[in-house]
Amino acid sequence: MLVGIKNIIFDLGGVIYAINYKTTIRAFESLGINDFEGIYAKAGQSDLFDKLEKGEISKNEFFDEINKFLPNPLSAIQITSAWNAMLIGFMPDAIEKLKDLGNGYRLFLLSNTNIFHIEEIKSRVGEVFFKEFCNLFETVYLSHEIALRKPHTDVFDHLVKAKGLVPLETLFIDDSPQHVKGALDSGLKAYHLKDGEKIAQLLP
Repeated sequence: MLVGIKNIIFDLGGVIYAINYKTTIRAFESLGINDFEGIYAKAGQSDLFDKLEKGEISKNEFFDEINKFLPNPLSAIQITSAWNAMLIGFMPDAIEKLKDLGNGYRLFLLSNTNIFHIEEIKSRVGEVFFKEFCNLFETVYLSHEIALRKPHTDVFDHLVKAKGLVPLETLFIDDSPQHVKGALDSGLKAYHLKDGEKIAQLLP
């Protein structure tokens, strides 16, 4: 897989950081949103979550939109807690593998994420650990900061151009098939990390 590869772009959630979408779905449904799974699902998101991940709406706007699905409004704390329920934690074996790979490859992080999740992750692990984690990569690209998100080819094109990468020398690893397709459409090499697979075992 790494033959001819000089650069590796990693997804965050499901690849380096463990997440469980169903936990958030259950949390919101317990708060009164019927069929939250129909609003938010791993393979297809509504415009609300797309906008959140591109930094196009504020926290308060997100709260207001979520409350439109509820018979009775929830507090900002309740919504934030339910939204962050999917966050499990960093995978220690993935962190160690990144440290090893950094000796021979240019590493990048490209994540569809949002201000809520990043703030929560920082709060849980601390600013020092989070900074050390980010330093494992040459550059960290977070969708809500760059206003671009996967699977659109423009986000891959942006990264390739900004860092002067050769697409065929660049491997993208993600656990979402639609994101992998976006990378392939951009000319990158890509691998779909299946459930149960770990980068520590996948990469020599």
